[in-house]
Amino acid sequence: MNAATPKPDQDIAPRQRRLAILARTDRSRLEAVWEGLADKPAFRRLKVPETGLAMIRARAGGVGQRFNLGEMTVTRCVVALDDSGNMGVGYVPGRDTRKAELVALFDAMALDPARLPQIERDLICPSEAGLAAGRAARAARVAATKVDFFTMVRGED
Repeated sequence: MNAATPKPDQDIAPRQRRLAILARTDRSRLEAVWEGLADKPAFRRLKVPETGLAMIRARAGGVGQRFNLGEMTVTRCVVALDDSGNMGVGYVPGRDTRKAELVALFDAMALDPARLPQIERDLICPSEAGLAAGRAARAARVAATKVDFFTMVRGED
């Protein structure tokens, strides 16, 4: 299967998961794992990192009619590995061009079955655990400020 041939549908969900985790991972973590690689692949940029705007759409209460919430700055990059031809994409919030490139590189590397276990072990799983811990800590802080309102019924004497 070459880089232009689409993968079967069952490959989409794991890749979406990886890309979501990579986009939320700190750049310093991505850089550390990249620098720690013994065999960094040669690559070429198919789309150099570029910054633009994306319209964010929402629904009131999560249901109902959609509306345009506003615009968000997004940086994207597309790379191809020289050895396998795998193409990787990176879309990240903000203007960090290096982070978008690193996300694209790790995405392309994860498409190689020989490299996927290392990427999962060294980057994806620890990042996913860290993101989950951060969500749990934020939820705990929010829960500590929760106010339960109740009404007491006064009995008539």
